[in-house]
Amino acid sequence: MDTLRKNLEKINIPRPSSGVIRLDEPMALHTTFRVGGPADVWVRPQGDCFPGYAAELFGFARSEGIPVFILGGGANLVVADRGIRGIVLDSGGWTGWEVLTEPEAAGETSARAAFPAVRIRSGTALDAFADGMANQGWAGPEFLAGMPGAVGGAVWMNARCREQSISDLLIETEIIDMDGPSFAPFWVPHTEGDFAYKRSPFQDRKALITAARFSLKKGEPGELRRAANALRRDREAKGHFRAPSAGSAFKNNRSFGKPAGKLIDELGLRGFSIGGASVAPWHGNFIINTGRATAGDIRSLTETIIEKVHAVLGLTLEPEILFVGDWETG
Repeated sequence: MDTLRKNLEKINIPRPSSGVIRLDEPMALHTTFRVGGPADVWVRPQGDCFPGYAAELFGFARSEGIPVFILGGGANLVVADRGIRGIVLDSGGWTGWEVLTEPEAAGETSARAAFPAVRIRSGTALDAFADGMANQGWAGPEFLAGMPGAVGGAVWMNARCREQSISDLLIETEIIDMDGPSFAPFWVPHTEGDFAYKRSPFQDRKALITAARFSLKKGEPGELRRAANALRRDREAKGHFRAPSAGSAFKNNRSFGKPAGKLIDELGLRGFSIGGASVAPWHGNFIINTGRATAGDIRSLTETIIEKVHAVLGLTLEPEILFVGDWETG
């Protein structure tokens, strides 16, 4: 890894026409948990140069044997204290949307295509998406209000809230296949059976999600804003924003008969801590950074909760949190 870092510092990495490239960028600045060591190289292209720059970057990285990690909104993510080797491509500068009302304007490719629709860039924050559509009187995405993260990551994870999943609105997804012969973006039509609870087909392939198209319905802006604001208030009341976290730490498994948070509560684990990471005193399914947590603390606490629940109840919780980067082995 040291050799890789030295080589990266010498390589003339192609610079985006508009954007930022930094060496040793702390990933704690780019995740909702506020933990994580440095990325060898962190790149955030801005504006319309993003798809073209991403394609050039993938070609460059492939030729040099350098790994590339795709970063969205930084939610549901814990980066190792040792950081991430290689290049982190941050999609946070690739934002915005276009409302489509005619098939001819959309470049329709999906049998499930519906209009009106919105074509949205993957780096757009979910809360901005929900707010923007509500203000324009388009219904559908308001259930995403207050949810952390960006559209690309939400499609990848099939984000869910209040019995609604983002795949319920999805028409098609634009991706760049990082293992393909070329790095030209193309659209993948939504296929119902490919999506499930917190699962998408993109979790099984190495691809960059660049955009998505969602179906919309006409609504009254005032009513949609009130619905979105009610969801934000509910999240605030439940303590989603009291401390750095990833929201729900574990997936809910219906076969367990109870939500993951309830199982953790029944074992008396609220407030249980390892280092600076703690089970939130107000919610069993939140792991929080009390202000001095390391990535190692969060991972140790996550694994310990899994072990305790399994030992007492015989059930195995599945984390929603993704642990990425350069973790020690052995």
